[in-house]
Order: sequence, then C-alpha cells, then structure tokens
Amino acid sequence: MFAAIIQGQPDIEKEWGVLEEFLKELPEKALGLGIRILLSLAAVFIGVQVIKLLRRLLQKSLRRAKADVGVMQFLDSFVKAVLYVLLAFLVASGFGLDAASIVALLGSAGVAIGLAIQGSLSNFAGGVLILLLKPFKVGDYIKEDAKGNEGTVSEIQLFYTKLQTPDNRVIILPNGTLANNSITNVTEAPYRRLDIPVSISYDSDIQAARAALMEMLSRDEAVIKDREMLVFADSLGESGINLGIRFWVKKEDYWPAKWRLTEETKYTLDGAGITIPFPRLDVHQV
Repeated sequence: MFAAIIQGQPDIEKEWGVLEEFLKELPEKALGLGIRILLSLAAVFIGVQVIKLLRRLLQKSLRRAKADVGVMQFLDSFVKAVLYVLLAFLVASGFGLDAASIVALLGSAGVAIGLAIQGSLSNFAGGVLILLLKPFKVGDYIKEDAKGNEGTVSEIQLFYTKLQTPDNRVIILPNGTLANNSITNVTEAPYRRLDIPVSISYDSDIQAARAALMEMLSRDEAVIKDREMLVFADSLGESGINLGIRFWVKKEDYWPAKWRLTEETKYTLDGAGITIPFPRLDVHQV
C-alpha cells in the first residue's frame, strides 16, 4: 500500500530515491569519517610528541649556548604556541578545511583582531624588549614602581612575568607594564650598602661608641673590608644622638648581615657601657 502511494506521487518517489541512496552510502561515509577522526587523533598524538621533542632540543641548544633563563622561557613559550597553531591547521586540513583560506580570512580580519588583542600584543612586545634590553633577568629581585609590587623574578613568559615574594606569594605582572614603567633592580649589582641606625644617650661618648662599633664591623666576615665602613653622628634627636652605621656586603648576604649586626649593635654598645635611650616624657606640675 505504501509503495502504491509512492508510485502515485512522483515527488515523493523522487525524495524516497534520494533517501534510499543516502542510506546506502551512509556506512561508507561513516567509515570514511571514522577513519579521518582516527587519523586526526593519531596526527594530534604524534604532533604533540614531536612538539615536545622539538622543545627539548631547543632547550638543550639554548643551554649549550648559555642563554639566559628568561630567554629560554620566552622562546620556549613562543615556539610552543606557534607549533600548536600549526598542528591545529594540519588537523583542520585533514577534515577538508583549506588552510590557505583560513589564513586569508585571518589576514582580512587582522585589523579587528589587532584591536581586540592590542593589550596582549603590547605585553608580547614588552616581553621582547625585556629580553633584548635586559633590565632584569630570572633570579633578580625587582620593585615595580608604578604599583609597588616587588619580588624575585621566577619566570619571563610570552605575555607575563612572575615574581615570587619573600613570603612565597606569586605576583603575575604584564610585560607591557614592566617595559613601560620604572623598575628598581635591587640585586643587579654584586654589592649592596647597608645602613643601620642607632641612638645613644647625650651622656655617652660618641668616640667610644664609634670605636666599639667599628671594631664590631671589622670582626664580621660578611662586611667587605676594602669598601667604605663608617660610624657617624647623623642627627641630634629629642632623646639622644642618632648614629649611622654604614658598610657594604655581598647582595646575597644583605638580609642575614642586617639582622645579625642589628642585634650585635645592641650587645656591642652594652659591652662598651654606652646607653641606648628611649623616648621620655617630662611632666611639670604647675
């Protein structure tokens, strides 16, 4: 009965023929699609392994060339991004997409894309400038003066730089911000000057205090003896005479020397009979 209805209506008969032909070709098309998917998955797996191999070869080459760690991190991120984009084009072309057409489409939309990602492009350009001009490198302790962020540089990536603070927090800063603002590189120089302030009472002998503190500096191994070592009267305060202790240490000895010698200053002055004053308020009754 159904066949009779189809035979009586030419349009339905034609559509049924098309459907019947599609159903006949469906297994073959499904098999072809399945093969393409399997080949694409194999291409992705092989491509990922090749990318990892190329990155390892690049890192070994850069290490042999004694490249800076920041340069290695930046180039590794850049090469990784480029290779994964190429792999995506390769997989897309396996499904019949024309890579040339995609590139042409991206090129025609370049202005719009550039406006949309201008911040990222600025960060990328900032990363390139940081690597070329080297205001800092991985391992340096820097202070970003615009927002007051500071820490040890742990990574220089394509768009961002990571800082690790002394209390183990991670600060992520855009490369564009770092490239366009003033930066204080605390550890660029091999030596740092250290100043320790201390007060002594007006009844104490400045010369005796100076001699005791100079002796303290001469005993400490971290103090560089062929550089400036000073103990000087800095100002006359309300409660006592403000002295300054000035000397130089290696950059890696800065904080240990500061903490150690600040404590030692107290013991040295006590041993020399020098009094460290404390704020005092005199009240007069009228």
